[in-house]
Amino acid sequence: MAIIVNLDVMMAKRKMSLNELSEKVELTLSNLSILKTGKAKAIRFSTLEAICQALDCQPGDILEFVEDK
Repeated sequence: MAIIVNLDVMMAKRKMSLNELSEKVELTLSNLSILKTGKAKAIRFSTLEAICQALDCQPGDILEFVEDK
């Protein structure tokens, strides 16, 4: 996969647990876990916006493009 999800990195920087983030963005733990592990196939802009607001970050802090070799 060429898109890397760095959600765990931002959560660690902000000292926020998955449970706390789940409550703030109103997503289930399982959906956040799927996103965190990079298994998600898509993300809504509204979800990305809520995560960025909760973690006080930019979308580029969470999503990273890495070219396939």
